[in-house]
Amino acid sequence: MSETSDPALEAARRRAKAALAGHAGEEAVARSLLDDPDPQVRGSALGALVRMGAARPADAAASLADPDPITRRYACELGATLPGASFADLLFDEDDMVVEAACYAVGEVQDQDAVPSLVLIASDHDDALCRESAVAALGAIGDVEGLPAVVAALDDKPQVRRRAAVALAAFDGPVAEAALKRCLGDPDWQVRQVAEDVLGLSAEGD
Repeated sequence: MSETSDPALEAARRRAKAALAGHAGEEAVARSLLDDPDPQVRGSALGALVRMGAARPADAAASLADPDPITRRYACELGATLPGASFADLLFDEDDMVVEAACYAVGEVQDQDAVPSLVLIASDHDDALCRESAVAALGAIGDVEGLPAVVAALDDKPQVRRRAAVALAAFDGPVAEAALKRCLGDPDWQVRQVAEDVLGLSAEGD
């Protein structure tokens, strides 16, 4: 097989072409790659349009509805830089990596309407990365309706508990403060450190 007939190499070249178009402001080139057969090329083309400020709400909608999870995830990872995007529908995507990225995106745009869905993911999703991302998004949004789920996440795996401790900083009141104080006794030192930082105890020393 010759070098030029290698599909992976050709796709890599098209991704590079898309990336260069974004830096050079070549909108037509980027748009020509939005329908590329390779999902990573499609994602790179969308990113190029975002970089040059030429992305449209229709581009966002098409990428978020893309049949391949790679493109859907990439679109979510663009977050607030993707104009006119509605990420909440992907919170229950069939692909866990898309769900994780969608949680990040709704948190970044502070979509308060997504809080009930984030609560469900933080509480019940099978994938720990999705639960962690949902907890982080609840902290980013800071809606009091999400506080019980953040507190409940303190009984999850260490990485989720760490994220919950960080998220608690977004909430005021006795419930959040009590949860942070509970974190001071967590078996994971990073959870304890976060709680100390948020409560302002780190400077007091051991």
